[in-house]
Amino acid sequence: MSRSRGQATVEVVGLLPLLALAGVAVLQVLAAGAAHEYAGHAAQAGAIALADGRDARDAARDAIPGWTRRRLTVRVQGRRVHVRLRPPTIVRAAGDMLAAEATADAGPGP
Repeated sequence: MSRSRGQATVEVVGLLPLLALAGVAVLQVLAAGAAHEYAGHAAQAGAIALADGRDARDAARDAIPGWTRRRLTVRVQGRRVHVRLRPPTIVRAAGDMLAAEATADAGPGP
């Protein structure tokens, strides 16, 4: 009986790294999804600001939470606002691969 209990303990300890990896993967997917949503909001906010005659970059940065602002890149080309947002990651290269991009158009000029 004690031998089977020891075997179960060894199996659980052996699975812990796999469970930790799965947990990190789930958190990474959630972070990438949040980055996608935030990028869309930032692009739309920038386009609305551009249509109102305000600075699109400032509006895009103000539309997202503070902790994401340093990961945000905003480009304005004519009446289009293009946003790229890298999600937080453990490995930097993964953040570049999972970066979310969004574009919004401010419509025809005045």
